[in-house]
Amino acid sequence: MVTEFLRKLAARVPVPRSLLGRMLLLTLLAVLFAQTLSSVIWVSQLRATQLEGLVTSARSLAHSMTASVSYFRSLPVAFRPLVLDQLRSMGGTRFVVTLNDKPLGMEVLPITPRKAAVLKAVDEVLRQSLGQDADISVTFVSPEDLRIFNGGLKLDELPRSWAHYALTLEPVNPPVLVTQIQMAPGEWLYIASLLPEPYTSLEEQGLPSQQVWFIVLTSGFLLLFIGLLVHWQSRPLKRLARAARDMSLGADVEPVAEGGGSEVVEVGRAFNSMRERISRYLTERSQLFSAISHDLRTPITRLRLRVELLEDEALQAKFGRDLDELELLVKGALQCVKDTDIHENIEPVDLNHVLDCLVEPYLAPNGNGRVTQHGRALAAYSGKPLALKRCIGNLIDNALKYGQNAHLHIDDDESAFVLHVDDEGPGVPEQRLEQVFEPHFRLAGQQQGYGLGVGHCAQHRPQSWRRSQPAEPA
Repeated sequence: MVTEFLRKLAARVPVPRSLLGRMLLLTLLAVLFAQTLSSVIWVSQLRATQLEGLVTSARSLAHSMTASVSYFRSLPVAFRPLVLDQLRSMGGTRFVVTLNDKPLGMEVLPITPRKAAVLKAVDEVLRQSLGQDADISVTFVSPEDLRIFNGGLKLDELPRSWAHYALTLEPVNPPVLVTQIQMAPGEWLYIASLLPEPYTSLEEQGLPSQQVWFIVLTSGFLLLFIGLLVHWQSRPLKRLARAARDMSLGADVEPVAEGGGSEVVEVGRAFNSMRERISRYLTERSQLFSAISHDLRTPITRLRLRVELLEDEALQAKFGRDLDELELLVKGALQCVKDTDIHENIEPVDLNHVLDCLVEPYLAPNGNGRVTQHGRALAAYSGKPLALKRCIGNLIDNALKYGQNAHLHIDDDESAFVLHVDDEGPGVPEQRLEQVFEPHFRLAGQQQGYGLGVGHCAQHRPQSWRRSQPAEPA
């Protein structure tokens, strides 16, 4: 499931192509995931701890309220205003206490989880001390909406020495906990207070700035060290890739230095071994074909000397052309080994002459009329003479080998020259027509052969194919 998710993510998100970029991206994702998970756990524990401390502070504050209620109840009614004046004159507290004729109505702040926990804790403590039936009101009010005294005066309308310093913490101005308790009919004890630090604001804070900087710095240092490590380990791979590229272009490559991790060392050692084997193979192949070419040129030279002794000039010219083609084939074989291509210049080719030379041995009476030709080329055709002659000759040879007879039909006009080679064989399946241009491709496994013989001249592919193409190249 994780692999599938990463695959889909990679398909949608652009992924760096270099090893360094991918390692850094993977490391960054891993670090972000780990830091996010640890931060979530840390913040949840921090908030749980803060909530526990907040509830404890709220209970302590509620106990102070119950003590104040008990104290005021113990005082004679006439003395209570005097005590309130003395409390306001002393200052230095976060309480504002008044005696009102009725509970004051104020706009209450929206409830949040922390506010709800504080209100519940204060209400429980007050009712445990004052009785479950006590008329108690506990709410949170914004300093701007706070009302004090029977007249419902706002906080800003009072002398600053009375209540402003007690219930504001500029510029934060946290919510004010207002508790109103009925002490007797027509007598309400009004207590406005702030929660102690660090629970003043009652808002759930995110990650502290110190924690954020710690995450950023640790992630940056980790990415830096991973980047240096990957760069150090990837240098041998870059050298190996450069050597492989030069080797593919035919350059003489020195053995690569084996360094880096154990896996990279193993790759370098395998490359050096492969380079040595390929170099030895190319040398042996070149020597083999050079020897074959040298051995073939000797009988060709002897044949040229014997041809010159012939008295029939026409027959001498035919043998001379055949020997020239044979010598060109030997040279082409060497070039094919060295450069994987027969180097022929493209020049105008007299197709009528080529076809006459190929068809002549099979004409009646000596050839028994196994090859017939219909049509003539109207103009010369630009191509490689030897490759083109070999291509057409191989097609005729295959037609005679697998179809008994070969019938050539020429269609030539301004747009193209098309040569149809029809035989009487089983043919080539349509789905395998393109494969006949591959070197040494064969269809008939029961007979010996080396392919159709047109892999070296695929640029001269016929424009039209008949059902009776030869089924098996000779």
